[in-house]
Amino acid sequence: MPPIASVCRGLLSRHQQVSDDVSDVALQLASITKRFGRVAALSSAAFLARRGTVHALLGENGAGKTTLMRIAFGMLRPDSGSISVNGVGQSFASPADAIDAGIGMVHQHFTLVPAMTVTENIALGGRGIFRPTRTRDAISALAEKTGLAIDPDARIEDLSAGAQQRVEILKALARDTRILILDEPTAVLTPLEARELLRKTRELISDGRTAILITHKIRDALEFADDITVLRRGTTVWTGSASNATEAGLVSAMLGGESALDDSDAHSGAIVSNGAVVMSLRNVSVRDEIDVERLSSVTLSIHAGEIVGIAAVEGNGQRELLRVLAGRVGATVGEVTIPPVVGFIPEDRQRDALIRDFTVRDNVALLGAGARNGVMPWSDIRADARELLHDYDVRASGDTVRAGTLSGGNQQKLVVGREIEGSHTALVAENPSRGLDVQAAAAIRVRIRAARTAGMAVVIYSPDLDEVLALADRVVVLCAGKASEAPMEYEAIGRAMLGLSGR
Repeated sequence: MPPIASVCRGLLSRHQQVSDDVSDVALQLASITKRFGRVAALSSAAFLARRGTVHALLGENGAGKTTLMRIAFGMLRPDSGSISVNGVGQSFASPADAIDAGIGMVHQHFTLVPAMTVTENIALGGRGIFRPTRTRDAISALAEKTGLAIDPDARIEDLSAGAQQRVEILKALARDTRILILDEPTAVLTPLEARELLRKTRELISDGRTAILITHKIRDALEFADDITVLRRGTTVWTGSASNATEAGLVSAMLGGESALDDSDAHSGAIVSNGAVVMSLRNVSVRDEIDVERLSSVTLSIHAGEIVGIAAVEGNGQRELLRVLAGRVGATVGEVTIPPVVGFIPEDRQRDALIRDFTVRDNVALLGAGARNGVMPWSDIRADARELLHDYDVRASGDTVRAGTLSGGNQQKLVVGREIEGSHTALVAENPSRGLDVQAAAAIRVRIRAARTAGMAVVIYSPDLDEVLALADRVVVLCAGKASEAPMEYEAIGRAMLGLSGR
């Protein structure tokens, strides 16, 4: 693998030309079976991606999508089946072998080193001499070309989740990847960022590259993919051209004819309850560790029995606002009134909500950690954990399995269930349906609405403005750290997010 700087320059200068023969097979997995103990994650699964196309891989949580692509990337060895790249049989002992074969994978959960800079992270794992200035310049050019804007000198630990996602994609592209696997790449991006990324993905395949998009967003698959494959319970149940697919047909294929949970209780256009004020901010400002003002004189009240949606373009203070309301960050100036216990569903579940090496039961016990005294009520915690697994459809063999062994969607459902059931007056949710399939996301929305109906004060942020509008009783827009209430109209909210006024 050549040095990163030279690869970046090659990527930028290569002539953009669509492959003459679009039927050429870039990646094929045939009869792939993979078991983890008694659980069959994949059963004779098949997948074929054509060169010069975007191929969407759909399926509900636990269907085997990520497992199949981890096999393609050399992270897992199949129990049986075959892999071929550009018609040549392959046997990958590690991701390094897959990278040498031209395969790159951007993982749903970040693999970056927080203390290192963007440039250092992208260069990490490369070969040859690391020349910081040359590599930095090449990364800047690559970022500009792809539209994935990033500061090459920024430290990862100082970046938002959306910015870290862009670094992961640049890291894969910098290794001259010919087959790019993207695992839920838009999960932490704003709607505008997500659409721009998907458009850029289509541009990247114009010279014969192949992009494989693991996604739960059926509409994105229909709009941006050439081909679609659906997995259900580890088996390939449908594959074909996106032009021949429909949203209803794909949902049916994903769920096996089952109906998605009822999600009809959408926003009614009025506050459900004008109850007592549960959380309030008065002239609150927040400055970060380098003294940059992130929130500016925000005044806000959230009542019992309402859902307040937060809409904002990344970096406009929503992260700080949510953490102030959840009691995780203190205000630099102003008054904050919140309950002693506030449920908090953070954007990054693995970093901020779960301990992967702890059991499911132990992770349930983390609710209220630091506030308990005396002997732990383990019998009650065990009962709570088992009830949560059942009620929130967390697919685990029991409450004693490690949380890290669950799929991403099941980890999310575990966190959502713990925070909703353990908090009786207030809930702050940051992108709660991240990484969930259509049925699981609908189930979470039902749970959040039920919490509101029961009298809980709920604040929700999502980069998907449609989700905010579907859940919220009213919407507060943040722009440059300042808060303003907006009409419940998509265009009006979008303009307010950009700091525009008028029609």
